[in-house]
Amino acid sequence: MKQKTYYIGGSFLVLLLVAFDQYTKYLATQNLKGQESFVLIKNVFSLHYLENVGAAFGLFENQRIFFIISTAIILCLIIYFFVKTPKIKRYQPMLFTLLFVVAGAIGNCIDRIWLGYVVDFFYFELIDFPVFNVADCYIVVALFVFSFLLLFYYKEEELTFFSLKQKEESDV
Repeated sequence: MKQKTYYIGGSFLVLLLVAFDQYTKYLATQNLKGQESFVLIKNVFSLHYLENVGAAFGLFENQRIFFIISTAIILCLIIYFFVKTPKIKRYQPMLFTLLFVVAGAIGNCIDRIWLGYVVDFFYFELIDFPVFNVADCYIVVALFVFSFLLLFYYKEEELTFFSLKQKEESDV
C-alpha cells in the first residue's frame, strides 16, 4: 500500500470514529439528560447521563485548558509515531490502534472545547466503575492492544524507527 493511502484511509477512519462518538453523545444528551438511568441489565449496566468536567475518578476537575493542551501534545506525539511507522502490512495493527487513540482523544477534546465538559453515559453499576463514553472505549481498548503488540507481537529490533536518537553510522 502506498503511504498516501495510509494517510487518506487513516484520516477517513478517524473522522468516521469521531462522528460515531459525537453521535452517541448527542443521543445520550437528547435521551438521557435530566432522566433517570436507563437500565439495560439490572444492578450491572445502565445508561446514565453525566457531564464530566474532570478525568476518570474525578481527577483534575475543571482543568479544561490542561486537558486541551495535554490532548494537543498527545495528538502530536501519536501523529509523529504514525508518520515514523513503516507503512507495511507488519505494522498495520499498530497504525490501526494509533488511529483509535487519536479518534478518542479528538472526540473528548471536541466536548471540552464546545461544552466545557465531556458527555459520559455508560455505567457499570456492578463494580461502580466511572461513567464513560465511546471515545473512552476507543482509547482504553486501543492502548491495551497497543501495549499487547509492543510486549508480545513486535521484537525490540522491529521498533527502532521510534528512536529519537540518530542512527549511528555503520562500521567503515
